[in-house]
Amino acid sequence: MKILSIESSCDETSIAITEERRVLSNIVSTQIARHRVFGGVVPEIASRCHTEAISQVCEEALSQAGLTYKEIDAVAVTFAPGLIGALLVGVNFAKGLALSLGVPLIPVHHLRSHIAANYIEHKDLQPPFLCLTVSGGNSILTEVSDYTKFKVLGNTQDDAAGECFDKTARALGLAYPGGVELDKIATTADFKRYPLPYPRLENSEFNFSFSGLKTAVINQIHNASQKGQEIDVPVLAATVRARVCDMLIDNTMRAAQKYSYKTLALAGGVSANSELRLRMEEECKKRNIKLYYPPLKYCGDNAAMVGVQAYYEYKSGNIADISLNAAATMPINYR
Repeated sequence: MKILSIESSCDETSIAITEERRVLSNIVSTQIARHRVFGGVVPEIASRCHTEAISQVCEEALSQAGLTYKEIDAVAVTFAPGLIGALLVGVNFAKGLALSLGVPLIPVHHLRSHIAANYIEHKDLQPPFLCLTVSGGNSILTEVSDYTKFKVLGNTQDDAAGECFDKTARALGLAYPGGVELDKIATTADFKRYPLPYPRLENSEFNFSFSGLKTAVINQIHNASQKGQEIDVPVLAATVRARVCDMLIDNTMRAAQKYSYKTLALAGGVSANSELRLRMEEECKKRNIKLYYPPLKYCGDNAAMVGVQAYYEYKSGNIADISLNAAATMPINYR
């Protein structure tokens, strides 16, 4: 079954063609240069860029796969969550394409796709397993009991881990995308030099909160500026990175222990973070837990992961009609 999948939830226009877990093509048109001048994604600009790029990206995906439209068996699309205007570009393009080709339309949840990015190169990975999905907009700890069945154990109650990285990077004067740049320049953490809080939530065993940490970092930067003091940017970047990893790893390891999981996966853009990968590997090795994470090219937003998840959505009977709409927010276990 050859699925043409579309991803346009934020600032990447991507179209891929997949066959079960096999990627036949995966084209990603990035908007980073357009948004860099603003220090972050501007939703209206993102929507316009998707509109300008999506037809050409589709043609490139078909060409790379060596296929024609007539050989496509289904069309899949990210319909939630994300920037509503950006999502609508992909959803409307997908609906028109599916209708014109007379093939099924498969709606795919963005976070489910990120988890499915692990299936592309890890052919042995199958549910049940525990997954930590971290990105600019989400930090969620999920039990994956089946390919389309999810139970949320923990979620961010305010900012996501990636947002904390991005806003810290922006305050430090680093270029967009901030989280990537922060990871590149970070050296050695020093909590004595830059003391940072570890926010904990009462009566909330595995939930996350990064808002207080983000505010503490920005306050340190502003206070130093007001006193005419220099910030050691690589050290502060490393200290922030270490604290975020502390919070992510602690909750994940406690959940794995409580529910006796011996298989763990990472997903989302922040799963590319070098310290998170290294420390998670160390912790899993201590506990005899098998750890999976996607290759770097599938950590960020891409349509290949959408297509892989779409295959399992189709098998479970998740088919949409022409009334499909986009949604800015939606829980991962919506059905």
